[in-house]
Amino acid sequence: MTDETLRHDWSLEEALAIYRTPLSSLLHRAQTVHRRHFDPEEIQLSTLLSIKTGGCTEDCAYCSQSVHHHTDLAPAALLKPETVVAEAARARSQGATRFCMGAAWREPRDRDIPVLAEMVRGVKALGMETCLTLGMLSESQARALKEAGLDYYNHNLDTSPGFYDQIVTTRTYADRLETLENARAAGLSLCSGGILGLGESQEDRVELVRQLANLPVHPESVPINLLVQVEGTPLHGTAPLHPFELVRTIALARILMPRSSIRLSAGRAGMSDELHALAFLAGANSIFSGENLLTTGNAGDARDRDLLARLGLHARSQPAPVQTSARTPSPAPPAAPGAAAAAAAR
Repeated sequence: MTDETLRHDWSLEEALAIYRTPLSSLLHRAQTVHRRHFDPEEIQLSTLLSIKTGGCTEDCAYCSQSVHHHTDLAPAALLKPETVVAEAARARSQGATRFCMGAAWREPRDRDIPVLAEMVRGVKALGMETCLTLGMLSESQARALKEAGLDYYNHNLDTSPGFYDQIVTTRTYADRLETLENARAAGLSLCSGGILGLGESQEDRVELVRQLANLPVHPESVPINLLVQVEGTPLHGTAPLHPFELVRTIALARILMPRSSIRLSAGRAGMSDELHALAFLAGANSIFSGENLLTTGNAGDARDRDLLARLGLHARSQPAPVQTSARTPSPAPPAAPGAAAAAAAR
């Protein structure tokens, strides 16, 4: 078996063994897989805009936009389509090939869909890939947005099923999986990942990646976020995650989902250039560009241009064809060198 063979039946024990491989061997394996499927010197740039801010009825413990938390965020109504398209054009001028639009909703109402479809058509007309994140989505809503030209739907699993109710209580893990199923049934590509640094265990991080890898089709994009702590949210003051845990999670995602784009997402503003470099070496090949990421700060276009130039990397110049991640039955792979010993030592 080679790493090109896609699997959707990973066990937690297998994934943990890979995750706990000595770091140099883990990075070598992840980089080897990455080079089989992607240009190792190319980074895809996406830009994320908050099109409706605050006032969300969900109680996600990390989020500044929840009505359950006391933050300084000022709510804002849904933007006009022309405003969104103008922001997309600006993002394109900075090198972004995908424009992502996020609304702080539990779920959109059917009456919102025509306005959202107008936004999608406008961004699509710029020659950009389009992505929406709106909370839970019905299959009929997903089909209407697909018909308007939507390419991707983002809906993160956030964390493992076992830790989930420590972070969110207003919707279930099954609700999240159902939204992914609805988007996939409508013919949309999926953008789904999670957040690290929520106070979860190492096993929770590995289980999050395993859940994504064991979906019937791997998400085409997998955003890996670091918690950005916001004062007034329940997770403010959480002990920060060790950077190597981020690197290991990215490497695991690359190995288990070899054809997916792995996006280094929230939390980059506080990351060193050295950590960025390790994340790219581990298989990350996409970032969110721009000065802001929904309601928090981002690394910024100038810093990203400088970083990519110093690392000898370049931004993807146009949207790339989606690589299929369809189910391919296969036997279990042999453990990576040293993986069994490393797992037994933990």
